[in-house]
Amino acid sequence: MPQGKPVSVPEDGLTTRQRRTRPLLIVHTGPGKGKSTAAFGLALRAWNQGWPIGVFQFVKSAKWRIGEERALRVLGDSGEGGPVAWHKMGEGWSWIQRPGSEEDHAADAREGWEQIKRDLAAETFRLYVLDEFTYPMKWGWIDVDEVVETLRGRPGGQHVVVTGRDADPRLLDAADLVTEMGKIKHPMDAGQKGQKGIEW
Repeated sequence: MPQGKPVSVPEDGLTTRQRRTRPLLIVHTGPGKGKSTAAFGLALRAWNQGWPIGVFQFVKSAKWRIGEERALRVLGDSGEGGPVAWHKMGEGWSWIQRPGSEEDHAADAREGWEQIKRDLAAETFRLYVLDEFTYPMKWGWIDVDEVVETLRGRPGGQHVVVTGRDADPRLLDAADLVTEMGKIKHPMDAGQKGQKGIEW
């Protein structure tokens, strides 16, 4: 897309403005670092526009205090941009608080997905960050076809970004924007663990 201009204009009957403001389904996948980071960058832009933001983290523990969470919570409470709601396992719907079997994890993932469906139906948020959401689909805990159908049929102007490795081809096909993060080199390859300010 040279200079931000579309390569072609479809004959879909939409005006340029209607096409420009169409809600997007975005997927960040691939083996490289930066999928969630990029999604939270979108959340910062959404906050600046005054959009209500819903973050749903499906894998990261409630004990982890990642930098984006604290920053977006503070910004959401500042009254200057859009409000931010942050949901993750260990808070509300959790597979940390339950005994820990795979069945419990699957039930909690489904509970989180049910909340997302309710929020989509109510048009609660303008931007949804479904962080690490590819994994419950990959593990068979959440039905991919149902996810695709729900996201395709969501009402209003709700944008959704899904992150995680191994995104299902059906999700990729339904998405408007797909970015695959590739890994060329990573400090962990040389035995270095994640560090503050870089990984969290």
